[in-house]
Amino acid sequence: MPVSYVKRDHVGIVTLSRPGARNAWGPDFNEGLARHFAAMEDDDDVRCVVLTGDEQGGAFSAGANLKDPKTHTMASAADFIKSIPKRRERAFEVLGNFPKPVIGAVNGYAVGIGCIVTFCCDLLVASDRAEWRLPQVALGILPAYGGAVRLARWVGRGHAMRMALGLPLGAEEAYRIGLAQWLVPHAKLMDTALGVAAHVASLPPLAARLAKESLLRGLDIPNVADAALVDLYRFATLELTEDKAEGHAAWREKRKPAFRGR
Repeated sequence: MPVSYVKRDHVGIVTLSRPGARNAWGPDFNEGLARHFAAMEDDDDVRCVVLTGDEQGGAFSAGANLKDPKTHTMASAADFIKSIPKRRERAFEVLGNFPKPVIGAVNGYAVGIGCIVTFCCDLLVASDRAEWRLPQVALGILPAYGGAVRLARWVGRGHAMRMALGLPLGAEEAYRIGLAQWLVPHAKLMDTALGVAAHVASLPPLAARLAKESLLRGLDIPNVADAALVDLYRFATLELTEDKAEGHAAWREKRKPAFRGR
C-alpha cells in the first residue's frame, strides 16, 4: 500500500511508502492520506498521529515523480479551474484541517511536496539524516500550496526565502532554527517520535485538540487581544468537560488521571 496505517495504543502511525523511488509522491499518497486521516478523525481512540516515510525508501519523501512526463503539467485552464474543489482532498488540506496533534518523524530527505508536507505537521522529530529541500524554482515553478508561507510560520521570512530559492537545510540547522523540535540519531527516531506521541496521547484529548486549534487559528488573527478573547470561550468549554474534573481531582489526590475524552 502506498500509504500504510497502524494504530498503537492511542497513536495512529501513518507511513508514506514507495520504497523503490525514495517514497516519491503520487496521487495515491493524497488519496491514502485523505482516507486514513478521515478514519482517525472519527476514531476517538486515536489521540495523536505520527507521520513518517518508509525506512526502506531511505527518505521521508523525495517529492514529485519527475520521471513521469505528466508531472507539473496542465491540460487546460478550464481543467485546472474545475479541479480546484478537489484540492480539499490534497495532503495539505487534510493535514492542515486535522484537529488532533500530528508529529512528523523525518527520517531522511524531505524534498518538494514531501518537504511542504512536514510544514503541515504540529511537531517535528528529525533524524540526523534528515534534509529539507525546495527545488521547485530551479524547475521553473514554485513551492505551491503556500509552501514558503507555511515554512515562514515555523522559522521566519529569511530562512523561508532561502529555502524557497533552493538552498537545502540539514538536520542540525533545522533543529537550531526551530523547524525540528527534536534532533536524534537515526536509530532512535521512531522511539523518540512515539515517545512524544505517547505523551500527547496521555493528555486530555479535548484540551490537546483545543490547544492546537488555539495556536493555529490564533496565528490568523491580526491581534493578540482578539485571539485571547476567542480563547476564553475555548477555556470555558473545557471547564465543563469530565476530563477537566478528572485532571484536577487526580492532581489533588496525587494519582494518575484517567482521561476519556469527555
